[in-house]
Amino acid sequence: MKRGKKWESARAKLDKAKEYPVGEAIEFLKTNAPAKFTETLDVAVALGVDPRKSDQVVRGAALLPNGLGKTVRILAFSQGDKAKEAVDAGADYVGAEDMAEKITGGWLEFDAVVATPDMMKIVGKLGKILGTRGLMPNPKTGTVTMEIGKAVSELKKGKAKFRVDKGGIIHAPVGKLSFETPQLVENIKALHDAIIKAKPQAAKGQYIKKVILSSTMGQGIRINPGDLH
Repeated sequence: MKRGKKWESARAKLDKAKEYPVGEAIEFLKTNAPAKFTETLDVAVALGVDPRKSDQVVRGAALLPNGLGKTVRILAFSQGDKAKEAVDAGADYVGAEDMAEKITGGWLEFDAVVATPDMMKIVGKLGKILGTRGLMPNPKTGTVTMEIGKAVSELKKGKAKFRVDKGGIIHAPVGKLSFETPQLVENIKALHDAIIKAKPQAAKGQYIKKVILSSTMGQGIRINPGDLH
């Protein structure tokens, strides 16, 4: 892949063998962002787990104290009082079978889905559509709950869902490069803490093996995990 001059110039400034302090890494990405749009800061965390084993799958969600810097459109599957609770909390779309029919018909104008437990018999039938897009509600991420208002509110504020991939790595966004550096550091620490809490009992040895920060179009910079405690 052909890279731009700014990308190549930034790469030449980096010591690939070094673990950078988290604040220094963020400042580097800010200064050397190659895109003309506001890039997103992403975190990749390599874990010491075998995700092929069901008892070592790591998933969850982190409430980011400074949000993600984007508008999240939320669909809530709920009825009655719980539907009103979702609306009051800021849900963009609320319904049950009617929403399921719209999705089956090809409608996907939302970024997150929450549901009360009694709605999962309806939502479950949408598994092939929602699951492949990472939108399927799950109790482990707090998106299947009777506290539907709280779930909607947290997603609106900025909640990063995460799940380990086949290579044992978690990828998650933690905000925009336009955020102040301390805000991004706080968000990264919140994600790190949530991943630590989600550690499976079956995981042995070193759990957090490597943490890398990158921007949408920028470099990947390895940071010192010790900075995140």
